[in-house]
Amino acid sequence: MHTNHRHLFWLHLKPSRVNKRTLDFRLTFGLGGSSAVLFALLVASGALLMLVYEATPQGAYTSVASLQQGSRFGGWVRNIHFLSANLLVATALLHLLRVFLTGAFHGPRRLNWVIGVGLLFSVLAANFTGYLLPWDQLAYWAITICTGMLGIVPLIGASLESAVRGGESIGPATLATFYALHTTLIPLTLLILMGLHFW
Repeated sequence: MHTNHRHLFWLHLKPSRVNKRTLDFRLTFGLGGSSAVLFALLVASGALLMLVYEATPQGAYTSVASLQQGSRFGGWVRNIHFLSANLLVATALLHLLRVFLTGAFHGPRRLNWVIGVGLLFSVLAANFTGYLLPWDQLAYWAITICTGMLGIVPLIGASLESAVRGGESIGPATLATFYALHTTLIPLTLLILMGLHFW
């Protein structure tokens, strides 16, 4: 008998029967869906911000400031990005807490719990790297302190610190590293983990 694998895949995503009790809004509070919507907002607003952002120590702060003050909807787009990022941290954390406190991570959902924890850490990493991109005094000292903390890791601390900074001191390579992490590597990680998590 021929089996349609595509049909089985869609049934797995949206089974024909669902326990009515699991549809109760109080079980999820829509936190997972809210997180997905916020991620979509971040991708859309981030793509627009990339059009004007200059990833150099000389141009980063100037490009952000001119976006805020010199363009018609620039401040609006940046504020959407900023607020969505902070709300995503809150919804992802609340989602994780809800799953933990209701014990929904037991049994066959154990792997999905691990993926969810990976998603939370990726969201935090995205927030941190984005916080550094304006390359102002706050960003400079945050990088100095955080990369300095890597330096105290036994045996590999100095190598880690140098790798993240892109050299011995904080400079253009550091900004390039954090920009690449924020705009490429972390979003790709989030997309892969979200796909696995939903599946």
